Formats: sequence, C-alpha cells, structure tokens
Amino acid sequence: MTDSAASGYPARFGFLLLNNFTLISMASAIEPLRMANRLSGKSQYSWTTISENGGSVTASDGLSVNVDAGINDKTIISDNDAIIVCGGARVERQVTNSVKRWLRYANQQGLGLGAICTGSYVLAAAGLLDGYRCSVHWENIGVLADEFPDIDVSHSVYTIDRGRYTSSGGTAPVDMMLHFIEERAGTEISAGVAEQFIYERIRQSSDNQRMPLRHRIGSQSEKLVAAVELMEANVKEPISQDELASYIGVSRRQLQRLFHRYLNRTPSNYYLQIRLARARELLRQTSMKLVEISALTGFVSSSQFSKSYKMCYGLSPSGERRIAHGGGKSSDIRLSL
Repeated sequence: MTDSAASGYPARFGFLLLNNFTLISMASAIEPLRMANRLSGKSQYSWTTISENGGSVTASDGLSVNVDAGINDKTIISDNDAIIVCGGARVERQVTNSVKRWLRYANQQGLGLGAICTGSYVLAAAGLLDGYRCSVHWENIGVLADEFPDIDVSHSVYTIDRGRYTSSGGTAPVDMMLHFIEERAGTEISAGVAEQFIYERIRQSSDNQRMPLRHRIGSQSEKLVAAVELMEANVKEPISQDELASYIGVSRRQLQRLFHRYLNRTPSNYYLQIRLARARELLRQTSMKLVEISALTGFVSSSQFSKSYKMCYGLSPSGERRIAHGGGKSSDIRLSL
C-alpha cells in the first residue's frame, strides 16, 4: 500500500464502471483530479477505468465508454490506492459474484474502497460496509438502510470513514475529491480547481443532500408539501402559523399535527431550519455583512441570528465564514432543531 493510501488520502484511483453507471458522477470524480494535476504542474493524481470483463461499459445516458482494464488485470491492485465503484440506475442488477469477490480481494490487499451515486449498494452487497457510515444517492437511502441494517446510511453529500469513501450522485463527487485535493495538495489548489469549474460552493461532509420533501413523504400529505413550499418562498419575511394554515386550508392545530406526524418537529422549528440553511449558503457564497444576512433570513436582530445559528451548527456565523474562506476546519456538530 502506498503512503497516500496509508495516510487516508488516496492519489491513484481505479474507477470500476458498472453498466448503467451515471456519467456525470464519474466525470465529477475524475475531472477534479485532472485539474489538480494541471494547476499544480505535477502528476499528483492518476486514474484507471475498469470494467468486469475489460470491455466497454454503457452509461445510463447510452454513451459507451472504453475502459483501461478488467478486474482480472493483476496490475490494477498494485497500481491503485483506492477502488471507486461507479453505480447508476438499477444497480442491484449489476452486482455479480465475481465483482464482489474482487472487491473483497482489493480490501484484503489494503486498498481503500469507495463508491459514487448508487455504488455503495455494491460495496454493501459485498459485505464491505458493515459497521461503516456511508453515503448514497437520496433515492436509495431507504433501500440501503432496510436491506443492510448493519450499515450507518448517512444523508450527507459524501462520507469518509476509515478507508471508505462514498458519495451521493450528481456533482457530489466533486466535493469529495476537492476534500482529498485540499488535504494532499493544499487549499490553494483545491480552491483553484473549484474556480476553474465555476463551482461556487464547496460542500463539506457535514452537509446533507437536499432530499425533495415529496420523496420523503410521498403523496401522503399534499397540504404539508404546500406548507413547506410557502415557507421556502417566504424566508425574508416569515409568515405566521395562522397565516400558513389559512393559506393551505387547515386549522393551526391540523398544521402542527402534519409537521409532527411526517417531520417529527413543530412548524416553527422546521421554518427556522429552512431560514438557517439559507443563511449558511449566504455566509459561504457571498461577502454580505452578517447584519444583511440576518435581515434577509427573517431575524429581528443579529444577536438572535447568531444565537440560533450556533445552536444549530455548533459555531457562530463569523466562524462559518472563516471556514468557508479557508480559515479552519468545520466542526461536524449539527444539532436537531
């Protein structure tokens, strides 16, 4: 195992492509590595594409990708620090015994193991995530948690846990790779990669995926969905519970019951979470003054805003801003509202 793998920050990646893999997720993992090499002027990172039989693989959008090697190529294990499983649509159909055996072998040889999009399902099926915390695309969180109860399935955009590197779908792999790049190549290079890709906000492992409320509760309560949409549309000037109930055609008591039944919290607490999440985006992505952000997110004073923010995220708004600009590492503390 190389020094980079031993330190927890791989530099040589093998990407195992499964049929119907999500192309944007794979590209979001590889492109930051390419750009880091370019900006640093060094070949700090390398990557190899792999398929089960060494043949081309078809992505979910129909594009065919020629790979560098198959899993039987003995150089794959020696030439990489980590294997990243690239999943996609109907991933459960792509889990073969040979792939599971090979991933177990890679683990035995000391390689790190990772997954993007739905690839965590493959690692789970191979028994390689038991006792670990992992991320997966939000559509598959419930299935993974139900089918593999020994896994701590996270809502985070990405998760790093003792040699397991898992990311949700879409562009989330960018954030995970930027974390690796920052730890190995430094903040200047990781920030430069983000700038080159016009990536305005780098998410941390403490950031949750934004799961659509309709997915979380299905069609069980259209009234609740309507209430939350009104909250999201009225962050600067929050509307009262009585107004909210009137707009969606229920009583105040019925509104409270809906939030308690489906979200296990009060309407006021959920509304506060929405406003604080918006404030966090503004702190990280803009240079607005704290008093301006406070006003834009519906707080009557900066002191009230700071107190609420610290209770939720475990640090002050000014501390959040320092971290966003490279002034330190974020705490993973996150309190439920």
